[in-house]
Amino acid sequence: MTVGVIKIGVGNTASVLFALERLGAKAVLTDDPRIVAECERIILPGVGSALFAMTALAEKGLSRAILEFARPVMGVCLGQQMFFDSSEEGDATGLGLFDGRVTRLKASRATPAPHVGWSRLTKTKESALLEGVADGAYVYFVHSYVCPVTEATAATAAYGETFCAAIENAKVWGCQFHPERSGKAGARILANFLAAPC
Repeated sequence: MTVGVIKIGVGNTASVLFALERLGAKAVLTDDPRIVAECERIILPGVGSALFAMTALAEKGLSRAILEFARPVMGVCLGQQMFFDSSEEGDATGLGLFDGRVTRLKASRATPAPHVGWSRLTKTKESALLEGVADGAYVYFVHSYVCPVTEATAATAAYGETFCAAIENAKVWGCQFHPERSGKAGARILANFLAAPC
């Protein structure tokens, strides 16, 4: 099995690669659309600016490669946000794999932005992504923008407001949190992704 981890110049790809290797997956870091097309499944990680990341995807031909990819795809953190129609961050246009607009996290004195740390998942539907993960499991977040809760939302989390923490629709999965940093729960989520039928 070859898992393509898409390189766009933002995000901690090293920890994603290490987590996949611990699970026995053969992972390749690439920004070549031809290699992406040959992978069994792909992960789009990211930390940073949505506009910068979407521009980088388009310039490298990776937007089209992702949209045409018919096998399992996972977005992590900014990667999940890029799956939506658009983002307030830089007024970026997303990939449109899910309906809705990513908005700035509603910060307060009690819940300052960015949201950095562990928060609980609340499952909203049965999903292959979260199979074997307990409702209320803690996962690790680092973000300043949030995705809307939609029918495709598999789990929510709360930090000043309730937002989409995980999403699933057919072969497209997303995590606002970092599964590669989320202990046993995160390892199970990555293992579920690796086991998803192509």
